[in-house]
Amino acid sequence: MRNIVAVNDKKKLAAFIDFPHDLHKNDPNYVPELFIAQSDMLTPGKHPFHEHSTLQCFLAYDGDKIVGRIAAIQNNNHNKKNNTTEGHFGFFDCINDQETADQLIEAATKWLKERNMTSMVGPLNFSTNDICALLIEGFDGPPVAMMPYNPPYYLQLLEHAGFSKMVDLRAYKFIAGEYNDRSLKLAEAIQERLKRNNIIIRKINMKDFWNEVVKVREVYNAAWDHNTGFVPATDKEFDYLAKDLKMIVDPDFVYIAEQEGKMVAISLSVPDLNQALIKVKRGRLFPWGLIKLLWYKRKIKGLRIMALGVMDGYRKMGIEACLYGLTIKTFQEKKFEYAEASWTLENNTMVNSAIEQINGKLYRKYRILEKPI
Repeated sequence: MRNIVAVNDKKKLAAFIDFPHDLHKNDPNYVPELFIAQSDMLTPGKHPFHEHSTLQCFLAYDGDKIVGRIAAIQNNNHNKKNNTTEGHFGFFDCINDQETADQLIEAATKWLKERNMTSMVGPLNFSTNDICALLIEGFDGPPVAMMPYNPPYYLQLLEHAGFSKMVDLRAYKFIAGEYNDRSLKLAEAIQERLKRNNIIIRKINMKDFWNEVVKVREVYNAAWDHNTGFVPATDKEFDYLAKDLKMIVDPDFVYIAEQEGKMVAISLSVPDLNQALIKVKRGRLFPWGLIKLLWYKRKIKGLRIMALGVMDGYRKMGIEACLYGLTIKTFQEKKFEYAEASWTLENNTMVNSAIEQINGKLYRKYRILEKPI
């Protein structure tokens, strides 16, 4: 039997954040999360999630040694929007031991049932707006920026604990020189056609960043509204994410479609910061982590196409193809080596087909699981 302990002070929280570093220290594909970012995310008063929802973190001990962790999450905004009583779990890491996994899940289940939750869904850290899902196919390299990573045995642990598939997510990869650049060639012609409907494509204006963020948030919450499990980000949550993205975003990879000043579509791609973060030991910026991060950041040659959304009424007009084409054009000009388009829902045939038509290769799959409690 493991000793399951609730995280209720700074020392335990630090141990909770650090556990994956020890568990995966011999895995060359593991990328540490920044300690300061994880600490802020999990601390009430520092992350806006805690203004409307709550969570409880747990650690599993074998004697004095930590062997697992999990967070039970009650996302009130998600349940209100989707009219559900789902409990969530996230931040799941565990040794390859079923008893340990079962006891962690039991602790999270008990906490959620006490709050009248009737099912358990995850991994979600805290929602689909954040890092989410379990890697189930494609363990051949490090994850790209803001995507999850875990060993293959996690799926077995969770399935043996009673979880089953809720939905799968997809990641597609583009290699320089190996994609179909038809959309690039068509982008100029499509732009001219869109102009006849008073729709223009432009890059983000970083000098007016926060006014741009307000408009992007409206498009994001509208364009993704019907996706499985989606919950709109609050203004503070979106601003929190935007503040982080501002530090890594390349404005040449952020495209906006507007009609007479109204933003109707966005395409957001970010450099694969994980190429630098993998060099930062235990996610600590000090004393040497920040120097390493800044040094390796200059050498990044990968890209994550992380969001492409078009509002209702503006789809199937060619905007999607135009945004992809312009992204590929910039990708070529900056001599990037690879790009990952992630993630997409397995049943989003329109987006998946568009990616496959320009020779994006499906190379990783992720899964969100569920079980009644």
